[in-house]
Amino acid sequence: MNILLVYPEIPSTFFSFKSALKFVSKKAASPPLGLITVAAMLPEKWKKKLIDMNVSKLKNSDLLWADYVFLSGMNIQKESFSKVVTRCNQLGVKIVAGGPMVTTEHENFSGIDHFVLNEAELTLPSFLTDLRNGHAQHLYTSDKFPDISQTPTPLWELLNMKKYAAMNLQYSRGCPFNCEFCSITMLNGHIPRTKSREQLVKELDTLYDRGWRSEIFIVDDNFIGNKHKLRTDILPAMAEWLKKRHHPFYFGTETSINLADDPELMHLMVNAGFESVFIGIETPDPKSLAECGKTQNMKRDMVDSVKKIQKRGLIVTGGFIVGFDNDSSSIFEKQIDFIKNSGIVTAMVGLLNAPIGTRLFNRLNSEKRLLSTLTGDNMDGSMNFTPKMNYQKLKEGYKKILETIYSRKTFYQRVQVFLSEHRNLNVQIKKIHLSDIKALIRSIFVLGIIDRGRIYYWKLFMFSLFNCPRRFPIAIKMMICGFHFRRVVATI
Repeated sequence: MNILLVYPEIPSTFFSFKSALKFVSKKAASPPLGLITVAAMLPEKWKKKLIDMNVSKLKNSDLLWADYVFLSGMNIQKESFSKVVTRCNQLGVKIVAGGPMVTTEHENFSGIDHFVLNEAELTLPSFLTDLRNGHAQHLYTSDKFPDISQTPTPLWELLNMKKYAAMNLQYSRGCPFNCEFCSITMLNGHIPRTKSREQLVKELDTLYDRGWRSEIFIVDDNFIGNKHKLRTDILPAMAEWLKKRHHPFYFGTETSINLADDPELMHLMVNAGFESVFIGIETPDPKSLAECGKTQNMKRDMVDSVKKIQKRGLIVTGGFIVGFDNDSSSIFEKQIDFIKNSGIVTAMVGLLNAPIGTRLFNRLNSEKRLLSTLTGDNMDGSMNFTPKMNYQKLKEGYKKILETIYSRKTFYQRVQVFLSEHRNLNVQIKKIHLSDIKALIRSIFVLGIIDRGRIYYWKLFMFSLFNCPRRFPIAIKMMICGFHFRRVVATI
């Protein structure tokens, strides 16, 4: 068979980094890891082709080549996803759909021949067996969570790696916590399931052999869900691998804030090449933390926790939410002050939404407060339920947060505070690539000459160059990302 795997387009959002990618001549931040993993589960003899619509156009000739189109995506990709379905239907091409969006709301999509939902390790084999026997069903689902120690290495050869700013890996699935608004535990469970050391090393080897020499983001729901295995097995193996190959990669991932309570684990992560962590801060308001069940963030000084992590050598990117039932009009200044005082440069602030199937969704449904399905873009100013605070007041306050923290003066000052407090404890000096030089030159032209905030650019440029030269590349990267964030904020 000819199988075309299609990844729909992601619009310009906070983490699409579309405006920033132009500085490094890349098309997309990262590849569709789920699709290339599913591709590795298909029969070896089948011909496979990937079209990531974020890096290349989907042509009718591509669709007509295929016996089946395998289509996946998230809520943010819904519009592009639906257009692909329409095109396939018009051309008479059969569709197999999976991924997080259709897993939670497959009944809302028409024109799809087969739904292979949940985790493919469990549902894809049944579909393939039925397909081979000539009686493939419309829907395949499971309420179990598979052992991912048998998950194959993704088919990296389907990618044009030069088009991406970073590669992705997955080490574990699941999170031990139970935040009310989060769909992770519904999709992947509470008990973290992990790959073996041998699997992870093989994936690193594969990427290395294919010539990758840059950032890898580990897309786990919570990388530190199983701390013991990380300490005793995974992180030492990663550190050893990096040392043998002269540190070709550096890593980012997602963790919970209790990472700050474990100095040994932070040391091991830095030693294993980790540079950054995304942490769900959500809110500095204790009542709102209690409301959403964010127990790991409660009964602690979160500003102090963030500073502990950054002083250990890890850059903290933070997720923030406004619109909880307990939020009062003071929440907007509280969020601004927290972001300023914590030194978090990259702060993704969004209005609260309720993904289908979450505890929040079910509660709001019982309270008859749901309005529509969510857009998947938690920075577009939309909400899919009626908040307790007046919506217009909430949206205005939300916009004030963004306009304040990403104003040129405030943003550049925050980067300088971060650079003063962050400790680069990784002794390995990162290699300079051609893309880094291009980014520097373009930043000088766009941010240092054209942009009306150029005075702040040059102040930070000189500060980082002369006061913390090892962190100078980080400063340039942050200033480029700030340019992207300002563009996103301007559209809200």
